[in-house]
Amino acid sequence: MLAEPTRLHLLWQLAQGPKSVTDLTTAADVPRTVVSQHLAKLRLSGLVDTRKNGRHVIYSLHDGHLVRLIQETINHADHRVTGEPVHT
Repeated sequence: MLAEPTRLHLLWQLAQGPKSVTDLTTAADVPRTVVSQHLAKLRLSGLVDTRKNGRHVIYSLHDGHLVRLIQETINHADHRVTGEPVHT
């Protein structure tokens, strides 16, 4: 699930806090249908949860462990790209 760049971007956005499909579509700069398809896969895999807010569906990461996992994944990739030393 983490190997696809759009899904990883969506997970990164959700690590910042719950968001609607509209928010995620804007942030990812991809069509709404693409975002919805990726969110469906993430939901089926148990990585994201949903709740209704009026007519809107709000997505969030399943738990705090996933938030930390996504943050560390992006942080690790940033170190690899920038050459910043790893933490010991």
